Parts: sequence; structure tokens; C-alpha cells
Amino acid sequence: MAVWGRAAPLATMDEVSHKVTLIPGDGIGPEVASAARKAVDATGVKIDWEVAELSGDIIAKTGQSIPQYVLDSVDRTKVGLKGPVTTPIGGGYTSVNVGLRKKLDLFANVRPVYTIPGINTRYQDVKIDMVLFRENTEDLYSGLEHEVVKGVVTGIKVITRVASTRIAEYAFEYAAANGRKKVSAIHKANIMKLADGLFLQCCREVAAKYPQIEYNELIVDNASMQMVTKPQQYDVLVLPNLYGDIVSDLAAGLVGGLGIVPGANMGFNHAVFEAVHGSAPDIAGKGLANPTAMMLSAVMMLRHLKEIDACERLKAAVEKVYAEGKHTTGDVGGKAGTSEFTDAVIANL
Repeated sequence: MAVWGRAAPLATMDEVSHKVTLIPGDGIGPEVASAARKAVDATGVKIDWEVAELSGDIIAKTGQSIPQYVLDSVDRTKVGLKGPVTTPIGGGYTSVNVGLRKKLDLFANVRPVYTIPGINTRYQDVKIDMVLFRENTEDLYSGLEHEVVKGVVTGIKVITRVASTRIAEYAFEYAAANGRKKVSAIHKANIMKLADGLFLQCCREVAAKYPQIEYNELIVDNASMQMVTKPQQYDVLVLPNLYGDIVSDLAAGLVGGLGIVPGANMGFNHAVFEAVHGSAPDIAGKGLANPTAMMLSAVMMLRHLKEIDACERLKAAVEKVYAEGKHTTGDVGGKAGTSEFTDAVIANL
């Protein structure tokens, strides 16, 4: 549960070697995944990395969006650190991310968004510290589309009691364990009265079990507007799949962009940690990519592995690079490349 935040420290298990599947991905994926791996190794934690290559070229050759050897690896290790994999737009193979989440039942997408001092944004004087819990397995991302007649396509929005209840429970359990004060459910139940209405009903039922935590509800369009005008009001948010994807990217824009924000996909038996950003093929191979999101995803992974000391040291090392401002990448106004940023983080360890 303690994927981020102020969880009670546990003893670092230096003598344990953890098995982790590393999926470098494509585009800038191999560059940022390598940077994160180097940073994790530099903490001194013993990781037995099992590399599972996955890219658009491999998918084209195998005819599978997720080859079986990738699933087998994550099933063995139970933990994955994943770089971005390009998803074709308007055709081609289905999303690797969506497929992986469904096959491994990674029902909770957890995205912490917080202010890192040293990153120049328009919210310099506002402390942003929110965690978004996005349901990961259904909604419009079920991909159930049908062309009724030529020029007319329908898509089915799937909302179930089981999925809605467990993401709400995950969000409230996290809030209770980490001293969070408020959970906000984001919806569009004024229009989708049955689907989003069921999601809200489940959130209300779970909220009733946590009277110590403030609970409120916001319509997604209003929630987006308020996130831009007053982001400091948000603490923990719980959202259906589509809204969660959009709103979490909006939130990332408040703190410096997608190159900054980490993510975790959590299930009962597996956990896969990945940056929120995509594969950015336009800068692939140029050494320009910002590895912060992958490194902070690795921070979440270390906390999941109960390597609390290493988790906190790596997070502090990344933040120190930004506080010093000498080795930051171009997307946040700096001039450093991927390797220089990585070396600076490791030096701070």
C-alpha cells in the first residue's frame, strides 16, 4: 500500500536480492530506463534485473502487443519497472499499457504529483501535493467499439461495482495509512447517471467506512478548472479510467510536465512502475530525455520492495539536483542531457 508518502519506515533489507523485470520499451524508453537502473543500483540495493525487451518492432514481428515472455517474466518477479512503448494512433496494435494492466489485473494506477523546488512553473508560490488513484481496467478503455453502419461508431463505457469499489478502497486505505486528510471522487454523474452514478455510489459506501477522512465529489470539468486555479486544495483523488488519464496529465503540467511525474500500476499479485510520459520518438537516441519520471517511479518501486532507506535517499538525490539547478534537462529549462542528470543524481547519493 505504501507506494508513496509518509509510510512508517521499515528496516532496509540489504541482504535481500530482489527480482525485478525491466522493460526498457522504445523511443526514449531505453535511455530513461537505463538511467533509472543505474540510479537504483547506486543506492546499494541488490536487484536481480530480468530484462524483457518490448518495442513496436518486436510487436510487429511477433504479432502480439504483449509477447508471452514479457508476461512470464513479470509473473516470476511480481515487480516490473517499465519504460514507455509507442502506441499507434488510429490503428495498429492495441496499447501495451492497457493490455498489461488488464492481463495482470493491475487495477490501481497511482500517480503522485507534487512540487519539486527548483523547477520553474507558474505555481512557484503554491505547494502542490496530491496523489491520483485511477481505476485501471475498465471504462472506455475496455476498447469495446463497433461500427454500426459506415460513418457511425459506438464505444461502450463499462463501469462495475467490483472495480469501482476496489479502487475507492485502495485510495482510502492509502489516505488513512499516509496521514492524508481528504479524498475527492471525480465523476460526470450529472450526464452519465447510471455508469458514473454507480462509481459515485461505490465511493460513498467506502467513504462511510473512513469517517476520519473528509470526502467530497466534483464533476470532472469543474474539477479540471479548479485544479488549474487552486491546485493546493487537492489531496487524494479517485477517478474512473478515462478521467484519471486526462486529469493526471493535467496535474503533471502544474509541476513541470510529464517528464517529472512517476506512476505505479498496482494489483493484488503484481506491481509495475512506469513514467507517465510517452516514448517521445522525436528525441529518441539524442541523449536529451529527462529521466526524472522513471527515477521517481523507481523510488515508488523501492518503497514497494520495503527498501525505505534507499527509496528516501534516491528521492532526496533527485530533488537536490533540481534545488541546485546546475544539471537539469531542457524540458525544465536546463541544458544537461540524460547522462549528465543521471551522474548528478548518483553523485548526490
